[in-house]
Amino acid sequence: MAAKGVIELPQLGIRAGYELSNGGYDSSKPTCVLINSMCTTVSLYREQLSDKRLTSAVNLLAIEPLGHGATSCVAEQFNYWDTASMALQVLDALGIQKCFALGTSQGGWIVTRMALLEPTRIQGILILGSSMDAETAQSREEGCWDPAPFVRPFIEDRWSSRDGATTPSFVVDDEWIGSIAHLGFGKAATPENTEFWTQTLREVYKGDEGRRKLKMATIALVERDGLVFRLPYVTCPVHWLHVSVGFLSSSCVATGRFYQSFCADMCNPPEKGTDDPVYSLEIPKRQIKMFTGSKDAKLDMLDGGAHFLNATHPKEMTDAILQMAAKYGQ
Repeated sequence: MAAKGVIELPQLGIRAGYELSNGGYDSSKPTCVLINSMCTTVSLYREQLSDKRLTSAVNLLAIEPLGHGATSCVAEQFNYWDTASMALQVLDALGIQKCFALGTSQGGWIVTRMALLEPTRIQGILILGSSMDAETAQSREEGCWDPAPFVRPFIEDRWSSRDGATTPSFVVDDEWIGSIAHLGFGKAATPENTEFWTQTLREVYKGDEGRRKLKMATIALVERDGLVFRLPYVTCPVHWLHVSVGFLSSSCVATGRFYQSFCADMCNPPEKGTDDPVYSLEIPKRQIKMFTGSKDAKLDMLDGGAHFLNATHPKEMTDAILQMAAKYGQ
């Protein structure tokens, strides 16, 4: 489900959805911001938010990006820099001076933007299954997805209003829901998990506001700017985790037409050692070397995972947060 906590911010008329572990901020502990992936909510991190080993040592602050969950804004137009700025303003509102930041998929390039905007505030970033590039020809040549053919009919037709009319009866398409669930969770997409996210997306993306949120979130994804030339300006520690040998394509193709349709348009055949159809191994291997200004930039490959690594490797994610917080949280 979407976040229950909401903070009103002056930027773009934003109401930011968030969830804070243990019901409040403990200034005696380091803090780690969690930014969720495309079309998910703070619930992507519900296992981490309820992990006593983690939350006893670190404050977890899950924040929903613009276009996601309970987060809303008066302005129709927004991008990932707006979300990064919003997340920093949430920290201000909660009285949190410094933090680490972790992001899954789109969350990875959001937390990197946070580190670029306030380098002395972000103590370290953790990137899960992401890319620092835009959706470029080079990215596709390296085995990554091409989302434009799949999303174009949604943006240009299915999610457009006629003659500016409102769309109170809008509900997100089943095809979109199925594709997001199976693409992200892979083998972790159990019937219960899929039903949870089906209901969550239908609740978030309904009515005219839901349609506009979903459309702009998708435009922000496919038309985002790349960060590759900005990476040397990231000075904090960087820990990148990426799936090495996975199981996504074989498990998800068997689940039916939604995933097949999605991957037929968007995804290259899994190759170069990974079953993540979104970002190949070439991306983190090449881009981690571009964090030349970081005091500590490293890449770990995880076997048997899916695109949303926190769902298939919660222990490794917890260990990574605790290790970074212990080393750099002073």
